[in-house]
Amino acid sequence: MMRHSRIGYVMTGDVVCAEVDTPFKELARLLAYHRISALPVVDSDDRVLGVVSGSDLMRDQTAETPSPQTGPRSQEQTEGTPEQDGGSAGPDHSAGQLMSRPAITVHAEDTVAAGARVMARHSVERLPVVDVEDRLIGIVTRRDLLQLFLRPDAHLHHDVVEEVLVGALRLPPTAVAVAVHEGVVRLTGEVERRIEATVAQRMTGQIDGVVDVVCELTWRIDDSVSDAVEEELEHVADAWIHKL
Repeated sequence: MMRHSRIGYVMTGDVVCAEVDTPFKELARLLAYHRISALPVVDSDDRVLGVVSGSDLMRDQTAETPSPQTGPRSQEQTEGTPEQDGGSAGPDHSAGQLMSRPAITVHAEDTVAAGARVMARHSVERLPVVDVEDRLIGIVTRRDLLQLFLRPDAHLHHDVVEEVLVGALRLPPTAVAVAVHEGVVRLTGEVERRIEATVAQRMTGQIDGVVDVVCELTWRIDDSVSDAVEEELEHVADAWIHKL
């Protein structure tokens, strides 16, 4: 069965994390021992409060003046920015003082594509994964997301034929020629309606591991629709594929 992955499928469930009062040296030890770039900081209910990174620790040690600055800081750009969150977040040089907040997180039910967009938008390499109550349940990294593109071409071919052509469009498995090379799927042949070609291309592009889709399908009936209807059909395709 086609695996259109949510973040929960690729995340790591065993998360190394810190608490608000975790001291500087312990933070450095955790980062070095586990060979990771950042740690989520959680409260007593496992709710994610922020993220502390190696860059945060280095910045703390190279700062000319140790006095705290006011104003929240973001996890964006190298997993932290120079502004520090003053107040009673924890002892000096602790996770509560050094962390970037609010944390940039994703939910387990979010799609892998959505997670990748969040990482790219905020220039971070790892994201805490939270449940509906914002409790930490995992961590997802760029490497986790890239693993999906290692799926064999034969598996991608099977998914396109069985789930898109047969399952969604109700076409015979040989109605469309499907060729896959290095993750790029080429669709050739003729279908009855133009909308079938549109849906085939759209759904194929949503399959985990597909790098690109070259659609060379032709059609006997041009049932073109308006841009608004086309967009709605794309939403329908997304909804269908996310149920798999």
